[in-house]
Amino acid sequence: MKMPKVVAEIGCNHKGDMEIAREMIGIAATFAKCDFVKFQKRSNKELLTPEEYNAPHPNVQNSYGDTYGAHREFLEFDVDQHRQLQQYCKEFGIGYSTSVWDLTSAKQIAGLDPVFIKVPSACNLNFPMLEFLARDYRGDIHISVGMTTYEEQEQIVQLMERCHAAERVVLYACTSGYPVPFEQVCLLELQTLKNQFGSRIKEIGFSGHHLGIAVDIAAITLGASWIERHFTLDRTWKGTDHAASLEPDGLRRVVRDVRAVSQALTFKDAPILAIEAPQRAKLKRLQGIHFN
Repeated sequence: MKMPKVVAEIGCNHKGDMEIAREMIGIAATFAKCDFVKFQKRSNKELLTPEEYNAPHPNVQNSYGDTYGAHREFLEFDVDQHRQLQQYCKEFGIGYSTSVWDLTSAKQIAGLDPVFIKVPSACNLNFPMLEFLARDYRGDIHISVGMTTYEEQEQIVQLMERCHAAERVVLYACTSGYPVPFEQVCLLELQTLKNQFGSRIKEIGFSGHHLGIAVDIAAITLGASWIERHFTLDRTWKGTDHAASLEPDGLRRVVRDVRAVSQALTFKDAPILAIEAPQRAKLKRLQGIHFN
């Protein structure tokens, strides 16, 4: 099978600090050996209503500002900072990408020409943004389908087909919770996506918000070509995503195990493999077959 790609979702776990973001890129690249890191881009006054922007953060203990809008602005990197993050990724030899939450952000990140741009579950029904990415951006379009009905998933794929972009689409099975209990991960949705859309899009991925790393291995066996996991330096840090994120060694083990299992998912190319031949000669006890 094709070797799956692992994406370290940094998101906003950098706490609005470029130095922390750079450190996380370096760890994901050199220690965990991921294929990509991914950030987020929001135009908060476009994304939020004035009431939402000026309201208190719903979990005050996780807030970096007096209002939800101030909190979001504190964690937001501008386009020049994203350009610098992209440069850090080049220096460390890892791919750069970003999730975009609104049309303005999509246009800004498309201008950086990353290999792929991600559309999070919360924004996958923003059809003007999807159409822009389909028509005006040449890279791959990764779309999570958490919180999305089967009918809405069909609408998303049909839009991409009308725009002749479906061959660049990766759909991710996802349950949108932080963290998600195992019984609600619903891994078999990977098979649902594959059966419904496998011949119409490029690939299927899995975006996990669960604890531990066992589920990711199962996702590979069910056909996921991409594994995305949230990444933090410290799961006790302030913020809603840290508890559902992997620390560096967990991320390293995901990458290690995903690649090992991917290599193991093959058929034998001969009844007796070359590695077995000397053991057969040494250990196999051959006896004739006797029929009564």
